[in-house]
Amino acid sequence: MAYLERSRGKKLREHGVDETTTPQIRTDHRADFNSNRRFYHWTSNFGEYLEGMADREQNTELKTVADLLNEIEDETLYRALLTVDRRTLQIILLKMQGYSTKEIAPLVGLTTGAIYARLDHMRKKLRKIL
Repeated sequence: MAYLERSRGKKLREHGVDETTTPQIRTDHRADFNSNRRFYHWTSNFGEYLEGMADREQNTELKTVADLLNEIEDETLYRALLTVDRRTLQIILLKMQGYSTKEIAPLVGLTTGAIYARLDHMRKKLRKIL
């Protein structure tokens, strides 16, 4: 770790960054790293939650968006999902049923890029709420 810090410091000096700015860069980098780590931890937890729902879904066979919403036990998550458009809820339901993004796209009439964008938007929205 110390070697890595010295190497970064050397690179910064080579690019003309003065010594008083280097600690601030390190602090900012560390804050960014921690923020990303919290986000990935949250998405991991959300993914586990969806997987748990998917496991329960195998027993209860969720077939519709209404079924999905009826299975939500967390009130905050339920309220958040109520604000989402029906197509995004369909995407979430299909993901929980094990469909890949490539398989979902033609089913909901969107491109795979649009599917990824909607899921990313949903993750960001839920991250703010939860």
